[in-house]
Amino acid sequence: MSIMTVIDVTEATFQAEVLDRSRTVPVVVDFWAEWCGPCRQLGPALEKAANAREGEVVLAKLDTDANQQLATAFQIQGIPAVKAFKDGRVVSEFVGAQPPAAVEQFFDALVPSEADRLVAAGDEASLRRAVELAPARPDAVVPLARILLGRGERDEALELLKNVPGDFQAEGLLARARLEEADAPVDVSEALTALDAGDRERATDLLIEALPDADGAKDDLRRVIVAILDELGVDSDFARDARRRLATALY
Repeated sequence: MSIMTVIDVTEATFQAEVLDRSRTVPVVVDFWAEWCGPCRQLGPALEKAANAREGEVVLAKLDTDANQQLATAFQIQGIPAVKAFKDGRVVSEFVGAQPPAAVEQFFDALVPSEADRLVAAGDEASLRRAVELAPARPDAVVPLARILLGRGERDEALELLKNVPGDFQAEGLLARARLEEADAPVDVSEALTALDAGDRERATDLLIEALPDADGAKDDLRRVIVAILDELGVDSDFARDARRRLATALY
């Protein structure tokens, strides 16, 4: 049976259409009123977001004037008020008209987007489609660039990486590509071999050791090291020590 994406609910149907239904699919309730200008402004953005996720989320519209007991029960003091329900309880909410981008983010937190699912799949075809949908999404661009670099398709990989400036992993890959050029001012092939073999700690040690003699390449070495430490995470004792050693070697 198909699921209607946008429905009207009342006090009589709220239990079945919102609380019970939310145990199988997220339900977003729009508390609104006919006289409310911001409600009319927000409504189309809510409906567009819900329709884009047909079958994965339901938008339930509730007129607070006609259903005052529910409005009181949920402590609605200003409208529009939007509450998202999962498993019979409120899991997120906001009050007031929001721009479409904020509405999309609200729904994205409830339902994985197409790009989310493609990134999770992780194969090249899925990552390429994810990049088409979101060209500046690092968790799609970086793994696709890694695949391309591993295959020797350097130019395409570098063009992709330019779309995510400021991302540690993207900057690390761009820096690595420069260090692998034939005329690079420092030879870090042993470190990169260790990195490709999954030995991040040895790779980091070798890259830090190379810094004193890396005139003209220190910044690229730093970017590669920072990318490795970013992957290791803030809880890594090795990463904390390596950050200290990196700072000492640079400054």
